[in-house]
Amino acid sequence: MGLLRLLLHDPFTFALLAFPLLYSIILHELAHGWVALRMGDPTAKLQGRLSLNPLRHLDPIGTLMLFVFGFGWAKPVPVNVANLRPLRRGFILVSAAGIAANTAVAFFALFLQRWLAPGGVGVAAAFLYILAHVNLMLAAFNLIPIPPLDGSKILIGLSSGPLQQFLLRFERYGFFIVLAMLAFGLLDPLIRLLRSLLLALIGLLLP
Repeated sequence: MGLLRLLLHDPFTFALLAFPLLYSIILHELAHGWVALRMGDPTAKLQGRLSLNPLRHLDPIGTLMLFVFGFGWAKPVPVNVANLRPLRRGFILVSAAGIAANTAVAFFALFLQRWLAPGGVGVAAAFLYILAHVNLMLAAFNLIPIPPLDGSKILIGLSSGPLQQFLLRFERYGFFIVLAMLAFGLLDPLIRLLRSLLLALIGLLLP
């Protein structure tokens, strides 16, 4: 159910779902900008994008997709790759930052759910479950090595020559391939794998 329909039929669940969706996407972009700053590029900071203010990050089409289909995107944080030092490592770390941030939030949410609400009942448990799922979905989505997703940028940074050129030329088709993957649920196995790995780690910390 899209968030607009959810708002009309169940405002409480809408509020429970909209907040983690919105700020998980914003956190993903903030992580790119923060790591870029640490690696020598102040572009995002100079443009006021290192902010938790959603108005600085919302993309009109991405926000519409979020409220209609429950999945969307924010405006990409600007990064001037030429400023990154060292260039290759900086490019890889900036590209991986959003995935790392979403994975960390998912781990934190699952950890708290296991610790505070092991029975899985109640508002807190529902919120933590949604927060974990949204961030696992974003991490899995961006791990896909299809341009323009972060996974393809990490692969570009790790590769050279023909593979880089292929990925760059492939970008024009990437959006349609990603939409098809979402439509057919091809992300689900990767989401389950990430969840299982995080739960296994939490199991070691909370036996």
